[in-house]
Amino acid sequence: MSNNVLSQIEEAFSTYSKGQKKIAEFIIKQYDKAAFMTASKLGKEVGVSESTVVRFANALGYEGYPELQVALGEIIKNKLTSLQRIEIAYDKMANEDILSKVINSDISKMRSTLENVDKYDFDLAVEKILGAKKLYILGVRSASAISSFLGFYFNLLFTDVRLVHTTSVSEMFEQILRVKEGDVIIGISFPRYSRRTIKALEYAKRKNATVISITDTQQSPLVPCSDISLFAKTDMVSFVDSLVAPLSLVNALIVAIGMKKKQEITQTLNELENIWAEYNVYNQEN
Repeated sequence: MSNNVLSQIEEAFSTYSKGQKKIAEFIIKQYDKAAFMTASKLGKEVGVSESTVVRFANALGYEGYPELQVALGEIIKNKLTSLQRIEIAYDKMANEDILSKVINSDISKMRSTLENVDKYDFDLAVEKILGAKKLYILGVRSASAISSFLGFYFNLLFTDVRLVHTTSVSEMFEQILRVKEGDVIIGISFPRYSRRTIKALEYAKRKNATVISITDTQQSPLVPCSDISLFAKTDMVSFVDSLVAPLSLVNALIVAIGMKKKQEITQTLNELENIWAEYNVYNQEN
């Protein structure tokens, strides 16, 4: 229903009451804002009661207004420009304690990620990564921070890891050109989804590599070209992407794999400690 909610509203427009038509007109014209308004706020915006907004959602087949919000959110999450995100963030956070608002929002996303993560898929991803002949890690734009973090630690755990750097589409395919069966490619992307990441995963899938995606929902365009998908909640409203939950999920992957390779990682870290000490990599002062 979420993909057709706007056309559904338009088709039934003539059957609405005067108050419902005000709601419908606002949603059709400004669904990007409506998705982040409470029923009370939307009602005040168009001049109707909160109960009228709730009944409007019911008339569309939703149990309540929050379900209508989710449907609108699914439409816009990959369409919002940075400017729109700034405007919505301002509307939501103006005159509020931003520090508390942001941190509490991140805590909520962490909790939601933990409650909804598929433990079987997580364990399967660990198994596939451990058995990979070669590992490729791909994340562009803000997701590059997560891919770099994952690449840093995987280079301590494995001997053949390729962190794919993508300044251009052609350069990306040059780096994954020889991906093949037995290899694992990990693609990371959140709204607004990277087309380059999607194309790379599709290519790897055609080459019979195992594709693992780290993304936000089952509706993500990364899912159809993935063998395993791991989901973490992000915030698409603020102009700054919230990557706390995805980073925590990646951290859990690293720890789980590190526990499986305890003997190897212990030897590696011992060697590195000697190198770091010899070349004064870290500050030794108390």
